[in-house]
Formats: sequence, structure tokens, C-alpha cells
Amino acid sequence: MFTKILIANRGEIACRVMQTARRLGVKTVAVYSDADANAMHVKMADESVRIGAAAVSESYLLGNVIVDAALATGAQAIHPGYGFLSENPEFVEQVEAAGLCFIGPGADAIRAMGLKDAAKKLMQQAGVPVVPGYHGDNQEAAFLKQQADELRYPVLIKARAGGGGKGMRLVESAEQFESSLASAQREAQASFGDAACLVEKFVTAPRHIEIQVFGDNHGNVVHLFERDCSLQRRHQKVIEEAPAPGMTEAMREAMGQAAVNAAAAINYSGAGTVEFIVDSSDGLRPDRFWFMEMNTRLQVEHPVTEMITRVDLVEWQLRVAAGEKLPSVQSDLSIKGWAMEARIYAEDAEKGFLPSTGTLHYLRFPDNARVDTGVASGDTITPFYDPMIAKLTVHGASRDEARRKLFNALGDTHASGSITNINFLRDLVSQKDFASGDVDTGLIERNIDALTDPRALPDVAACLAAMHHAGLIGKCQPFTAFTLWKPLLHTVVLRDMQDQNVFVSLASNNGTDWDCVVADTAHTLSLTADYAFVFDGATVRAVCREHAAGISVFIDRAWHLTIPDPLDGTVGDNDGGDTVVAPMPGQIKLVQVGVGDEVKSGDTLIVMEAMKMEHTLTAPRDGTVEDVPCAIGDQVDDGAILLMLRQDISD
Repeated sequence: MFTKILIANRGEIACRVMQTARRLGVKTVAVYSDADANAMHVKMADESVRIGAAAVSESYLLGNVIVDAALATGAQAIHPGYGFLSENPEFVEQVEAAGLCFIGPGADAIRAMGLKDAAKKLMQQAGVPVVPGYHGDNQEAAFLKQQADELRYPVLIKARAGGGGKGMRLVESAEQFESSLASAQREAQASFGDAACLVEKFVTAPRHIEIQVFGDNHGNVVHLFERDCSLQRRHQKVIEEAPAPGMTEAMREAMGQAAVNAAAAINYSGAGTVEFIVDSSDGLRPDRFWFMEMNTRLQVEHPVTEMITRVDLVEWQLRVAAGEKLPSVQSDLSIKGWAMEARIYAEDAEKGFLPSTGTLHYLRFPDNARVDTGVASGDTITPFYDPMIAKLTVHGASRDEARRKLFNALGDTHASGSITNINFLRDLVSQKDFASGDVDTGLIERNIDALTDPRALPDVAACLAAMHHAGLIGKCQPFTAFTLWKPLLHTVVLRDMQDQNVFVSLASNNGTDWDCVVADTAHTLSLTADYAFVFDGATVRAVCREHAAGISVFIDRAWHLTIPDPLDGTVGDNDGGDTVVAPMPGQIKLVQVGVGDEVKSGDTLIVMEAMKMEHTLTAPRDGTVEDVPCAIGDQVDDGAILLMLRQDISD
């Protein structure tokens, strides 16, 4: 076993690897960018080395700098985590040329699976079923469109390199193909340095089921069963579970053997995942699954596999890389219970899942779930990296037990200062189709309105926020004040998550019992010493936190409010839709219009890239472009004006 390793990554995966290394008595070295100087993974490591500026191209993608850091600190091996350089064969060769061990597969195996077109050809030769489509080298738009036309729509455009949903577009008609291809190519080039794409037939009732495989350097390969990753948004996984709902033993055996054959075909060593698309229109059948790609690394969703198999996959990675045989043979492995994982992101589901930067002024996780995270209270979500806050994983004896545990664990997760997707995740976990196990990759999109419609702020949350802001609770100290003629009266103005003002009047004679009025509706509120409140006769458990971004109230879900400046007369004004502003910091990738152009409401105007994703900005109304104060390549701040429409002047 190694005595010291370097983790060439950041965030929750770096912390996750360190946890196992520490348990095994292995010292760890962290690397960090300027933006991560005070990050959790840096504090957790035995040593740390600065590798560059905040941008990944100037830090976490600098293979030579990372190798030098390993050599300088005496590390014997490098663990790549996932993303960044984890599937870069040139980096593997750099590591090995320096006399270090790469904790993962060899460069040849990564190359074999790194380009989806070549991988599919290889899988066909190994007898693994593949999705029909074009996987060749011709990248002319007209030719690719012809291939799509012949496959018949819908089709899926996919970047041939990389993964994580980057460079992937669902195309439902011929009219959408060219613009979708151009967008996929731009995103693929930005994410992987390779704009080439392939075109595949889209399965209309698809399930995304993947098999965890593991190989060693002695010719052994096993699988650790399946994970269902069908709950996706924009081809990115949201909730994963293991095993897969409705899985039969015949289907599991067929998929497991296909995955083992795929790994054996490239002499695979280490942890890997073989991803399949499954046609679930007639249940799960052994003749209805096809190879999509193989991820030659540890997956984000590996905790669900660890929970049902009781295997530490990172420990296996370290042992195999150190030359040991796999700790288990296939017959040793079995499934126990059910596991589910939810990915918590700093993003606003009610506003199109826009990434949300900001400082996490308050962050609390539950005790009844596994938490994989790389951030803590006080840390900042920056525009430089993926906005994941944490992964929450639970285990139950049955699927329904695991689902209920996940729902409760999400409710006990509190984050304020940056908008998160926790409310969305709770609604998704309780959605009826998911609850029954009737899942496919289109479930979220079919139910997107119900899952993301803004909820009206409940009066109880408004009252508690007002009380907190007025200093009447907080530490649950009874508020007392002297007043001669009438009960002490406070009026508080709040702004809800839809930017609407909420007026709350509070009156009390004794400091513990209050009369509250919200929008002409009267309520009674009594305070106790342990954050239990009696609201209109019903006991309510709630947590309130005030911070630089406003006030957060956590009851059944999170409610975030801000405090408008009473001296700012423009607060809440709307400019009539004459401007298009940057919804977050990012880089301008495409400007579709110029000064004087006529646009229609909903037309694509500008495409910007932020937090590794493309975001399309559209016209807020019909009109004429008056000014475009941005250009391709510009780095813009949150709220920057990117385009202005000519104001209509009427008599």
C-alpha cells in the first residue's frame, strides 16, 4: 500500500478520497487554485500545494504542475477523482513517466473508451449491443443532418469526447438540427477541446442504467451491480438509486455480463462504469439495452453502490493500483437493501436552474444520511467550478423506505446565502411516478412545471422572518419594551422569492404572544424557548437564519427572503423588458443579433457560458435592438447589461 498520495482534484471528491486514505493510514496531498486556498479539501489534507489561478485551465488542468507537486511532496501516486484530468490519457502517461502511479486505468484503456465513436465500434466487436447511429469522422453539418434524417427523429447529438451531459442535445425535428449541432459543438469544444459529435437514435421510453465494474492487473474483472440514473435534467443526473426499479435477475445477469465483457475487451484495471440506455416501454427485458459509453473513472454516484454492496470503492482503487488482486470475486458480491442519492446544487430551479453564486452563510446537514461535501458554512460558491454543494445518500431495507429517508434528509438540510435545488429535490422525491418506481429520463421534463412552479410564501414563514428581522426571536429571548397607550407595534417589509413585497405587522403586550397581520390576514403567534412556535393554535418547528443575503426560514421547505432598502425608490421597479442582463458571471460565447435588428419575443439573442454550461438568453419582447454592449469572449459580471431594445414611444 502507498504511504502518501496526491489528489488531483477539489471539492467533495477530494475530501471523499482523503477519508478512505486516512482510514488506511495513507497521507494525502491536496492541490488548490487561488479560489480554493481556504477550501475544505485543503484543510483536510496532510499537505497542500498551490497550483495556479482560479480558472481550471490555469490550475486543475495543468498536468505538469500537478506532477511536480507530487514529486516535491514525496507522493507515490496520484488519484484523479472525477472530471478534470481523470480521463486524460496524456496525463496518465505524464504521471507514469515521472515514476509515479496513476490510481486508475491505463492510458490505452482510457483512449479506447475516450471517444464514443471508436468505443462503440470496439464494443460491437466484443459483442456488446450498441445504439443505432452515426459514429464516424465526417463532421460536416449537412452530412450529419442527413444521418439524423435517415435515423428519423427524435435523435440525440452527443460529443464524442467527455461526459456529464456536456455537448449533448435532444433534437425532435429537422428544423432544430443545425442550431442544436452548433450549440453541442461549442459546448464540446469548451469542455473537452474536441468539437466532434456523433448522432444516435433517441429511445422514446429510455432508462439510464449503468453497471459498476472493477478490474485489477491480474486479469480479474467483476461487476458490482447496477445503478439507475434515469432522473436527469439536461442529460445531467439528479437522483440516482441502486438497485434499479423493476430489475429482473435475467436482465441484471445480461447487463452485468455485457459490462464485464466491455471491461475485459480493453484489459481494464480500476473502477469504471459501463452506461447503457434501456428501452423500458415493455418493462426491463434482456434484449432491450444498448451500450452508450464507458466512464473510465470513479463516478459521482458511487456512494449508492457502496451502500448496497458494503464495499469501499476508493479502498479498492488504492489496493488495485498498488498491485493487489481484487478483494472479492463475483460470487462474493451481493445486494443488500436500497440506496438513493440526491445531488444538491447551488441553482435556482424556479428560474430555469440558473447556477447561483454566493456565500453559504448557513449550512447544516442531517445526521441520518451520508453526506459527501467539500464546503461548509462561510464558503463561497464561485463561477469557476461546478456548483455542487453536496451529495446526500441514504439506505433502507426497501425502495420506499430509502425514498422516505431521502425526503426527510433533504428537509433537514439547510442552506442559505445561495439558492439551492433542495426544494426541487424534495418535490421530485415525492412525485407520484418516482414514488411508484415508474421512472425514465423524461420524467423531470414531463413534470417540470409542477416541480418548479413558484410556491406562495406561507404566512407563517413571513411572520417568523419578520419576527427574526425585528429582533424579537433569534436566540428565543422574550422581547420586552415599555409602551404607554397600546401594544408595541412593529411593521416589517420583506421581499419574497418572486421579488414581491410582503408587509407584516406585529403587535404584542408581553413579548411572547404576538398578533401578526400579513396582507390583511390576522394570525396569532406564540414563542417558546426551543424554536417551537404555536401559529394559529398549531405547533410549528422552524429554524430562522439572518445573513448578508437576507433571511432564510426552514419549515417544510426553505423560504428565502430579502430586506428591501426603504430609501431605494426603484426597488422592485421593472424596466418593461427593454434590457437583457447576465443572470450570473460568465463568458459570452455567441451574439446572434446586432444594432438595428428586429427581434421577436423568445428569439435567441446571446449565448453565455457559466459554471461549465451554456445558457441561452432570449428576447423579452418584440422590438428593435438599440445596443449590444458585449462581444464574443467577454467575461461579464452578474447583472451586466448585455443588450438593450429600443424603447417604444407612443402618443
